[in-house]
Amino acid sequence: MTPEQQEEPRPVADEFVRRVAEGLSGPHEGSLSFADRRALGRAARATTPRSSHAEWETPAGRRDPVDILLAQATTRVPELVPLRHARMMASPFAFYRGAAAIMAADLADTPVTGLTAQICGDAHLSNFGLFGTPEREMVFDINDFDETLPGPWEWDVKRLAASFEIAGRHRGFSARQRRASTIAVARGYRNRMRESAEDDVLASWYSHLTADQLIDWVRAQRHAGFARSVQVRQIERIVAKARTQNSAKVFKSLVDATDSGPRIRSDPPLIVPLEELVSESEAAVINEWMLALLRDYRRSLRDVYSPLDDFRFEHIARKVVGVGSVGTRAWLVLLTGRDERDPLLLQAKEAEASVLEAHLPPSVYPTHGERVVRGQRAMQAASDIFLGWTRLVGIDGRDHDYYLRQFRDWKGSIDVEQLQVEGAMLYAQICGETLARAHARSGDRVAIAGYLGAGDTFDRAISEFARGYADQNESDYEAFAAAAASGRVELPADY
Repeated sequence: MTPEQQEEPRPVADEFVRRVAEGLSGPHEGSLSFADRRALGRAARATTPRSSHAEWETPAGRRDPVDILLAQATTRVPELVPLRHARMMASPFAFYRGAAAIMAADLADTPVTGLTAQICGDAHLSNFGLFGTPEREMVFDINDFDETLPGPWEWDVKRLAASFEIAGRHRGFSARQRRASTIAVARGYRNRMRESAEDDVLASWYSHLTADQLIDWVRAQRHAGFARSVQVRQIERIVAKARTQNSAKVFKSLVDATDSGPRIRSDPPLIVPLEELVSESEAAVINEWMLALLRDYRRSLRDVYSPLDDFRFEHIARKVVGVGSVGTRAWLVLLTGRDERDPLLLQAKEAEASVLEAHLPPSVYPTHGERVVRGQRAMQAASDIFLGWTRLVGIDGRDHDYYLRQFRDWKGSIDVEQLQVEGAMLYAQICGETLARAHARSGDRVAIAGYLGAGDTFDRAISEFARGYADQNESDYEAFAAAAASGRVELPADY
């Protein structure tokens, strides 16, 4: 056992929270020089050895994971909860996607340095992808921020690495192949964070990965012998398809022309127009509610002038989204501009309390919609011009927080079911680097880089954690499946 391993790590409760309370965990550490910030990071190795991140053992008294999921269901649309459970039943990887609350509770007792950043809170591999910037450039970045909150940067890295281990098991990769992908996550994160620490301040802030740069990089890996031609073609197809995903195409696939104007097409239970959910009188009330939502949301947009001002409201429908988010209130909002050939589709998604808030200081923002949007703006290189938030009283008489963004504008992502070994290793590195860029914008990139260092100690530790946590996830999945079989977890009648 090394001296590093013998050192007792400090859990989040007595290190991270202490440093937040003392104002020591922000990106600049007061008036410290860059050299002092680097030294601060290196000093953190004494209290939190890099090798300590390998540790995962099921703690005594760990809360029942099924109880955690059932508690989440109490605030969601009741008739959609069984669908959420069914999606999570598909595989251990699908379960993992919906189990952010379970992992947040587990991570709360793992070693942390006390250095903080704006973190995603749900940084698994399916929450990265392509999207269009306001400058109409396609970039690769994190694309889900429902759980975002300032917190330990290590938590995001561990959730991301574990997702590659779990996905690799799902795809039948060998233990050696899975280890290579989880090492690639941590190595990509560490190398990119070290580069950010050495970059000029603005260069680090503006750093991002465009779709064209992504393709060039993958092609270079092929020529270097690290990727097969099929992986290059797959990336090229994903980028080409994403570029076709614009408002006009989505409009054609989801909207019908009717005598009453354009209407979102019914596809229950995934898409259900408002008039199929409630009575005519209730629909009139909700339409007024939606107009009020749009007026309030408009005030949260960054720009004084917005193209939203030239659009008018036409129709809404309830939309089922994701895996973990199923059951939250989400709406498709159809607007038109000059005429019906000039559409805009927005997604209004309910924002609940972050799963991290039970374990970290609460958000400083008055609504969860604003928490999501502010966190996204902090982490992404560029954000949707329609990204904003609102809070309104729903038809149930309760306050509901929402954030809104454009629906499927130049969106593209990796299909886990098609992931090959070489592609997984390349994608793992890309995701690790992307996560580091996001953390470098809000956290102390110099101190974090000083902590990580030039060696691979951290990489190997994260890979070992991912293996151990994947075992935990499989155990939790089996408990969830058993609860479903007993009727404790409700599934759709036709499941």
